[in-house]
Amino acid sequence: MEAVLQIENLTKNFGRLCAVNKMNLEVGKGQVFGMLGPNGSGKTTTLGMLMSVVNPSSGGFKWFGQESTNDTRKKIGAVLEHPIFYPYLTGQKNLELTAMIKGATADQITSVLKLVELSDRKDDKYKTYSLGMKQRLAIASALLNDPQVLILDEPTNGLDPMGISEIRELIKKIASDGRTIILASHLLDEVQKVCTHFAVLKKGNMVYSGPVEDVNKGPEIVEVNADVDLSEVLNTFQGASAINRENGYFEVTLTKGIKGHDLNKFLFEKGITATHLVTKKRSLEKQFLEILAESK
Repeated sequence: MEAVLQIENLTKNFGRLCAVNKMNLEVGKGQVFGMLGPNGSGKTTTLGMLMSVVNPSSGGFKWFGQESTNDTRKKIGAVLEHPIFYPYLTGQKNLELTAMIKGATADQITSVLKLVELSDRKDDKYKTYSLGMKQRLAIASALLNDPQVLILDEPTNGLDPMGISEIRELIKKIASDGRTIILASHLLDEVQKVCTHFAVLKKGNMVYSGPVEDVNKGPEIVEVNADVDLSEVLNTFQGASAINRENGYFEVTLTKGIKGHDLNKFLFEKGITATHLVTKKRSLEKQFLEILAESK
């Protein structure tokens, strides 16, 4: 896959504090890449360096195989921190001002307003917008010059559930045309629902990077119960690598190649009918906590 971004030993120190420590990362074209980590992990500092707002202490990065220049930055749209617009101007007028700076056309303004579903509110003053609408206008502004890459820092921060859902759907829509998106978030659910790949940052160190689809790989875990005590019979099941009691159910970790229906068949042959048998999906939250625990 063609690399849009290559980061090599990127480091940023603020006095004694190392905010980002020798980061190495590659983001491919068309990926929705999530930078995941708790507050203070270095996500925003990393994005600041990538947008040349913050100067690296050492190391570097390349956009589209080239050193960062004004020309390469024109291919990148970004929403960092809180978007700044004129409160007494309409959404349309605010975008017209941005368009003058970016050299965008009136048609592009119309197009981005339609994309973020603000066409019907374009003539309302910015100060009347909800937080979700303000965030969508900021994304519209970042898309005005039709960038190849969109960078978003905590895009759903402070939004209510409906606003979060709207931004998630908008990110999916923007990504559907092959545009590369890099977003920073501390929300696990957000990353699992919209990203194709993710990296985990902890205290400035990148401790993991990989595809989101790998989260569901690994041994299958089945939640099971019956009207009889399963303690002894489950211990005789050869396809189990671990058995735990969790929330009133038996949680059975299966060995490689063994599936939930194999366990169900085993119980049935023992004359036991399962009253509850559910294959549990491995969540990003569980993997995230495992990664952070392993990186101590």
